[in-house]
Amino acid sequence: MGVYDEAEANDRDLHLAFMRKALEQGEEALAQSEVPVGCVFVYNGKIIGAGRNRTNETLNGTRHAELCAIDDILGNRTSNFSHVGSDLEGSNSFSESSPDDTILALYPPSMFEHCDLYVTVEPCIMCASALRQLRVRKVYFGCWNERFGGCGSVLNVHADPVGNDPPLQVEGGYCREEAILLLRRFYMKENSNAPNPKRKATRVLKTTDLDTSLTSRDDRTRISSTQVVDSFA
Repeated sequence: MGVYDEAEANDRDLHLAFMRKALEQGEEALAQSEVPVGCVFVYNGKIIGAGRNRTNETLNGTRHAELCAIDDILGNRTSNFSHVGSDLEGSNSFSESSPDDTILALYPPSMFEHCDLYVTVEPCIMCASALRQLRVRKVYFGCWNERFGGCGSVLNVHADPVGNDPPLQVEGGYCREEAILLLRRFYMKENSNAPNPKRKATRVLKTTDLDTSLTSRDDRTRISSTQVVDSFA
C-alpha cells in the first residue's frame, strides 16, 4: 500500500474544486445551446477569469471557452469571481472578491505565466496554441478531445518545439465523467443551429459506462469527447 501524501490529497481537492467551477461555466453554455465547455483561470488561488463557449451566440467560430476567459481578463472587467480559501475543509465554499478590483489594475499581462487553467475538455489546436503563447503555467482538463485536441490527442501543440515558447504543462482526467456527461446531454438535444437538425427524440442518455463518483485524477481511463456523439443506447 502506498504512503498517504496529505499535501498531494489537498492539491487534488483544490484542483477538483476549481474544475467544478469550470463545470458550472459548461452548464451555463449548455443552457444557452452552446457546446458545453467551460473554464476558469486561477492566479494565486483566486479565480480571475471565466469563460464558456459562445460560438453560436456570437456567430464566431473562435469564441471558445478559453479565448472568452482570456478576453474576460484582458478586457479589464471587474474581478467579481469567487476564490478558494486556504482551508481545504471548506474547499467547496467560495467567497466574493472586491467589486472595486479591476483585473489589469491588480495584475500585469505577464501574470499568465503564473496562472493555471481549468477547462472541462482538452483545449483544441487553436486554444492550445494561444495558451502556449501566453505561457500559461499549467492546464488541467476533464476529458480528452480526440477530434480537435491540441494537447496530445491530435497534435502536440503543447509540447512540440515551436519558436521561443516553453512547453505548456497539461494534465487531464479531473472530473472527467462529469465533463463527458455534459457533452452527452448536449448531443442528445436537437441543435436548431445546425444546417440540417437531426431528430433525437428517441435517444436515451447512456451513463452505464461512467462512474460519476470517480473524481480523482488517479482514474485515467481514456474516455474521450470523440466517443460522446456515438455513446447513446
